[in-house]
Amino acid sequence: MIAGFLESPSGWIEQAPLDRTLVVFYDPRVDVQKLNHVAYRCRDAAETAAFYRDVLGLRLAHVITQDRVPSTQEFAPHCHLFFEMADGSWVAFFDLVDEAAIDQETNPDWAQHLALEVDSVDALEVAHKNLVANDIDVLGPIDHGFIRSIYFYDPSGHRLELTARTIDPGDLDRFADEAPALLADWTARKATLTT
Repeated sequence: MIAGFLESPSGWIEQAPLDRTLVVFYDPRVDVQKLNHVAYRCRDAAETAAFYRDVLGLRLAHVITQDRVPSTQEFAPHCHLFFEMADGSWVAFFDLVDEAAIDQETNPDWAQHLALEVDSVDALEVAHKNLVANDIDVLGPIDHGFIRSIYFYDPSGHRLELTARTIDPGDLDRFADEAPALLADWTARKATLTT
């Protein structure tokens, strides 16, 4: 037993005070597999790549450059870098234009979040329905071209992402092969966008 919760055939349910009904928080069909990625801000994509790739030895696995944030459509040109760890999970960074230092207090929440991976797109849909059933606002699903994601906030206001991989065989190797050129292109473009 978990304090304040009871186990049922459909998962863990919160013990409700006498004045409210039980709410299902966990569905066993949504089995979080592992960390997909954790995302942070960085001052400079090339500098970050040099450290994580060349110093720590992580594989530069994927680079995405966009003018708009896929989940909010906010105009915010950025480079999103993914470094792969031995278990296949990633640590990711956002390089935003015109930012020599990172001020965590003014950090846009889309640029810093915890992403947890589920087993399939079907499991992601079950999780989406469970969150909505518990009156949690959910953004998505958003198709990022290699993962499909939903976004929501925990009770403390931390942005969370549940994600399912949608890649085809060979995609990860192709992404890694393309990453150095995309990073170089972003570094050159960023210099033209800085005010």
